[in-house]
Amino acid sequence: MSQPTQVPPRPAPPASPEALAEALRATGYLPDEGLTTAAYLALAMHRPLFLEGEAGVGKTALAHALAEVTGRPMYRLQCYEGLEASQALYDWDFGRQLLHLRAAEAAGSGGDTAELEAGLYDRRFLLARPLLQALEDAPSVLLVDEIDRADDEFEAFLLELLSDFTISIPELGTVRAAVPPLVVLTSNRTREVHDALKRRCLYHWLEHPDFEREVAILRSRLPQVTEELARQVARATAKLRSLDLLKPRASPRRWTGRPRCTPSAPASSTPTPPPAPWVRC
Repeated sequence: MSQPTQVPPRPAPPASPEALAEALRATGYLPDEGLTTAAYLALAMHRPLFLEGEAGVGKTALAHALAEVTGRPMYRLQCYEGLEASQALYDWDFGRQLLHLRAAEAAGSGGDTAELEAGLYDRRFLLARPLLQALEDAPSVLLVDEIDRADDEFEAFLLELLSDFTISIPELGTVRAAVPPLVVLTSNRTREVHDALKRRCLYHWLEHPDFEREVAILRSRLPQVTEELARQVARATAKLRSLDLLKPRASPRRWTGRPRCTPSAPASSTPTPPPAPWVRC
């Protein structure tokens, strides 16, 4: 008879911002005092942490480091334009539901039709997405990455979810987190996020690290790199940043399906050849 799997105990939460900073440094993440204080308050107060700043300053990496420090599983929701609540919450496995109906027909089940239909919406047919997974697997770390790329409708839905950490599934009932997850929201500020969402969270703006801290980060991530090489890389990075070569480019707009038309030319006595067929409407 096999022995039950022993689940390793989760480490105790840091007792102070200093202890949290030391634990984060042990994972290779080097936070400053302001970021450490904000992360500690988010853990202690069960409040979401909203991190804003340019790409590459360590917003997403902090969520991974906090999951490692607290021993919690991490679930990541990558936001994009057109993201809907159903894609972030849950979906039904229609393939398995159909197989369930086929199996009932093959077995010649003559049971109640209503009971058979109700069985289609059993928990085993539910596909949990990151938001539902984070609530069910509590305590956990939920990373909502690049919330500024999502639409206003999804942002309003997320605001409602963060108020009570509850999800209502009409076919199954209400799912409530036993322990609120540690929610980390990130934004590259490609657009302004509504103030209502920021007020729900603890807010912190991340700057690019200064020269000495960037050298320390390089040496921590790549121990085989020499001090001189790390300083050369840090100087080159600072120069590229000053020339705006490291800033992310704007993402292309989503295709709306409307054809493009060439503007009508002013009337002229000189005949002009017809436009190419690929620009006609």
